[in-house]
Amino acid sequence: MPGAMLAVGTIAASAVLAVGVGAAAAVSLASVRAASAADSAALAAADTAAGFAVGEPCARAAEIAARGGARLVACGLSGLTATVEVTVEVGVHSVGARARAGQPPAAPP
Repeated sequence: MPGAMLAVGTIAASAVLAVGVGAAAAVSLASVRAASAADSAALAAADTAAGFAVGEPCARAAEIAARGGARLVACGLSGLTATVEVTVEVGVHSVGARARAGQPPAAPP
């Protein structure tokens, strides 16, 4: 009987470990998805602000973020530079990312 208890304990511990690894993998994937969606949304907003696309920059950013599986939670413009923040839902949690895109700073003299 001690061997059976050890086997049950080992199986239970393995199951808990597998669930933990699966959850960590899901969060990691969501983090990558959020970063990618934020980058794309910031680029879309900056392009729209610069006149390369038609529409309102933050509305365009929200559309692009949604296509990437994220939700736009903040969008701001400073000249032709866009800064966005997005979230991706993972179960009951959310993972966020920020990105900025626009014209590079002027070259130093």
